Amino acid sequence: MAKFIRSVRADIDAIFRNDPAASNLAEVLLYPGLHAIIFHRIANRLWRWRIPFVPRVISQLSRFLTGIEIHPGATIGEGFFIDHGMGTVIGETAEIGNGVMLYQGVTLGGTGKQSGKRHPTLEDDVIVGVGASVLGDITIAKGARIGGGAVVVKDVPPYSTAVGVPARIVATRDPITGESRRVEQLPDPEGDMLRQLRDIILELESRIDQLEVHTVNHHHQHVQLHNKQLHSPIWQQLESDAQSVEDLSDQERRDRSYDDSSL
Repeated sequence: MAKFIRSVRADIDAIFRNDPAASNLAEVLLYPGLHAIIFHRIANRLWRWRIPFVPRVISQLSRFLTGIEIHPGATIGEGFFIDHGMGTVIGETAEIGNGVMLYQGVTLGGTGKQSGKRHPTLEDDVIVGVGASVLGDITIAKGARIGGGAVVVKDVPPYSTAVGVPARIVATRDPITGESRRVEQLPDPEGDMLRQLRDIILELESRIDQLEVHTVNHHHQHVQLHNKQLHSPIWQQLESDAQSVEDLSDQERRDRSYDDSSL
């Protein structure tokens, strides 16, 4: 019981430390994140005592009242704070250290149906931003920060910041001075793929243009050659026959017409 009370006090202190809007104890006691962690600490104790059914009932009641779903089997340290926690999900084998802070919609989930440890481990003083998903049996090391909307599927080193989908390290922080340093030349697999596709498209367009020019030139040469062939003997003979017909006199045409009719 003493440990439970100490943990709840640490959770309340974490709210005052991390939330500027927390002005007095009466308001803090209304925080759904505090309700959820209190319910969880009770359910987790019963879960460890291997009491069936009851821990799940408490977990579901907490989910209904707060919108925060924490499996009774999850291990959570002291000074835990969920700020505006609606939609937060914490899986069964998740392990959370001391002084960790989660924002709305965070998921600490698994990546499959494997048994054993399948949820992430968050070490001390980790902060996870709004809507981030931390998936699988990975470790978010001490003091790390996860940006809002990130999808983390690999380990994050201590005192670093990870953002993006999939998440990648963009900065590191000195734990003593708090000074941040950006990580230059970040790997960008999506950008590399898009640049490769662009190069391929440009190459294909160039080859198509060359084929069109070649086809037009070939067709033009073929038409010229064909016209020359037509204007050689055949056209000369036709033009000669036409000229001969025009040179005939009207009398000759009538004679020929009479001869034809007499046949």
